[in-house]
Amino acid sequence: MKFAYGLIALLALGLSLPTLAADSKKLRILTFDGYVPKDVAEDFRKETGIDIEVTLSGNEDIIARLRTSGGAGFDLAQPSQDRITGAQTMYHIYRPIDLAKVNTAQFLPDMLDIVKKMTTMDGKLYGLPFLWGAEGMVVNTRLAKNAKDYTDVCSPELRGKTTLRFRRPVLIGFAFAMGQDPFALYSNPKAYAAMVDEVGRALLACKPNLRFAYDSADQVEAAMRSDDVVAALLWDAPGWELNRENPYVKFVNPKSGGLGWQMTFALPARGENESAAYAWINFSMRPENAARIAKAAGNFTAARGTLKYIDPKLKAQFYESFPEGISNLHWYPPVPAGLEDIEAVTLAKLRAR
Repeated sequence: MKFAYGLIALLALGLSLPTLAADSKKLRILTFDGYVPKDVAEDFRKETGIDIEVTLSGNEDIIARLRTSGGAGFDLAQPSQDRITGAQTMYHIYRPIDLAKVNTAQFLPDMLDIVKKMTTMDGKLYGLPFLWGAEGMVVNTRLAKNAKDYTDVCSPELRGKTTLRFRRPVLIGFAFAMGQDPFALYSNPKAYAAMVDEVGRALLACKPNLRFAYDSADQVEAAMRSDDVVAALLWDAPGWELNRENPYVKFVNPKSGGLGWQMTFALPARGENESAAYAWINFSMRPENAARIAKAAGNFTAARGTLKYIDPKLKAQFYESFPEGISNLHWYPPVPAGLEDIEAVTLAKLRAR
């Protein structure tokens, strides 16, 4: 994959917003915190007359809400790319995307291709890219010089000075660092379960190295500011925030490859204001608006033409973390039904011991 983060100074062509019915004045979005900044939503209202009603959620909650309602109650949802086709197969909670209503010229081609691949079923597309990021390592390069890959948090010289969280990304990251390809095993539950068991044993042996197992990025940031923790398995945005305070603390793309994710736009099956949803998609992916959303969310945007709007410091941090681009990121594929049940058994044991 070619390096692509919107660092090509191309201005996207504008797409006129569709004419909306007089009674279509509210857009209900089910999304994550920070993904609909108030100032951007207000500019959208001024331009279209549509008010945005935001309900904060997460991947599991998005699925649960739409499953319960049969895909009703919201006009737009924003799950991650790996949580669409599985939920659609089981619960039929989404409707296909009509690309004729989308200004695809506003999207980075590589990011659009990734999401098309991950969210297409039976020839129908169910997702569009929105924001993306990577999970890897945040390292104090002065105090943990040799921390280059996920399993390095278990190195004897870092005993009591590292942290991670017992969630599925740690299983995936450790598997790659241990020479496995967990995504290649998604279609083989027996082999996947054996891999998870092996990773679980490695993580259990690693627990004495942990200062603590964290629940939120705030815990990690506080511990790294005091040097109580010098290496963590964490995503990019908190690492870059810490780097602004301490140049020795950096987000590191692990040697075995970071874990790439994308948040998407998806249409609930029984949404009542589809035209407003498409209007918001096209509005929010305009370069200037996409850059504002990315800044508020602390993640990268899948919109093209954002170069002149991006903070120079963030661009420099990105290049330092990904000197050769993002070609070695492992993008999360759709999660097959039952896979997380396999992981849950091992994760529960790790949390209990």
